[in-house]
Amino acid sequence: VVDGESTLISFEANEIKSAEVEQMQGVALRGIVNGKLGFAAASGEVDPTALVEDFLASAQFGDRIPIVFPPSAPAPQVTTYDPDLPQVPIGRFVEIGREIVETLREADEGVQVYVDIERGVFASNLRNSAGNETQECTSSFSVTIGVERVRDDDVLVLEESISNISLTDEYRELVQSLARKVALARKTARLRSGRMPVLFAPAGGLVLLLPIILATNGENVQRGISPLADKLGVTIFDPNITLWDDPTLPGRPDSSAYDDEGVPCRPKALIMHGVCSAFLYDLKTAALMGTQSTGNGMRSLFSPPSPSTSNLILEPGKTSIHDLIGGIEHGLLVEDVLGLGQNNAISGAFSNVVDPAYAIEHGEIVGRVKNVSIAGNIYQDLCQVAAISRESIWVHGDIKMPYILLPELNVICEGR
Repeated sequence: VVDGESTLISFEANEIKSAEVEQMQGVALRGIVNGKLGFAAASGEVDPTALVEDFLASAQFGDRIPIVFPPSAPAPQVTTYDPDLPQVPIGRFVEIGREIVETLREADEGVQVYVDIERGVFASNLRNSAGNETQECTSSFSVTIGVERVRDDDVLVLEESISNISLTDEYRELVQSLARKVALARKTARLRSGRMPVLFAPAGGLVLLLPIILATNGENVQRGISPLADKLGVTIFDPNITLWDDPTLPGRPDSSAYDDEGVPCRPKALIMHGVCSAFLYDLKTAALMGTQSTGNGMRSLFSPPSPSTSNLILEPGKTSIHDLIGGIEHGLLVEDVLGLGQNNAISGAFSNVVDPAYAIEHGEIVGRVKNVSIAGNIYQDLCQVAAISRESIWVHGDIKMPYILLPELNVICEGR
C-alpha cells in the first residue's frame, strides 16, 4: 500500500512555468497461485474484488519460480523522513527557483535557466503471508538546474541536480558550481586526436560506472549476459576501485531499512579493491540463482520488483582535484558525456561525445573543447587507474563519485 504527495515547481527560460501537486495512492498484490507468480496493482479508490480477480488472472500465465516471501526480521535504523519538509509552503519553493535564476543570470546574463524543484512525501505499508509487516515514511527534496547558452554556433548545455530528504542550502552550492562552469566555458581550446590522460569529473565518470552497475545486477547475471557472471572473487579492476551499494545511509532519498519485498537492507561491496565481490538480487533472481536476496528488490506501484541499486559510493582516493589537474601535462577533463547508455554498455565498451570538456595544458585548464569523443572499454581501461580524488560529489542524488584519472585513453577530435 502506498500513499503520498508530490509537489513540482518548474521554471523554463528564466520564468516560472508551472506549479503542480499530485496525490498518489494505490495497492499492489503479488503472490503465488499453483506455483505461478501473479501480480496486479490499482491506484485511487481500489476495488478489492477486482484487484484479486486481476491478480488471479495474471497468475495463470505467470512464471513458475520458487519464491519464498521473507518472514519478519530485524533491520537497521535508517533516517528516511524529515517531518519539517511537508510544512514548507509552495511559495518558498517558488522563491528558491527565482533565486537560482537570478544568481545564474547575474553570472552570465546570456544564459537561459531551467529549474525543477520537487518535494515528495510518501508512506508505504507491506504485508505478506509469512507474517512480515513493514512500514516506512519517506521524504525527498530535489533540485535540477539546466543552463543553456547560445553564442553564434557555440551551444553550451549544462545540467546538475541535488537530492536529499530535507530542504537545505545545498542548492546554493549547486548554483555556484554551475556559475563557475559557465565562466570556464567562455574560453575555447583545441586538442589533437590521440591517447592521453583523461580526468573524469563525477558526472562524466558515470560512463565508466554504468557497465559495472549493469554487470552486477542479478537479473543480468541470471540471464548470463553479465561479463562478471563467473568472476566472483576475481580481480577485475585496479586495486583503487572499491564500489559500495549502501541503502542504510541516513538522510538519502534512496535509503531504506527494508527493500520493497520486506527484506532487510544492508551495505554491500560490489567491487572491493578491484575484486568482484557481490551481485544485487531480489527474491526472484535470488531464487533462480539458488541464493538469498541482498535486499535490493525495488519497484514502483505498477511494476513488480526487480534488482536495483540504492546509494552507490565509489570510495575516494587521497589526491586533491587541484593536484590531479596540476599533474597533467597534456590531457582532457571530461565534465559530462552525451548518449550515456546508448552503446552496448554491459560489455564495458563506450564511445561517447564529451560535453562539456576542457583541455589541460601544463597543469592548467586552458579552455573548453568541442567535437571531441572518447572511446574505450572499462575492462581494459580500469585495470590501471592513475589516481582518484579525495573529494566526492553526489550525482543524480544516488551516486557518490570522486574524480577518476586514467593515465591514457583514446581521444578523438573531429578534423584533427
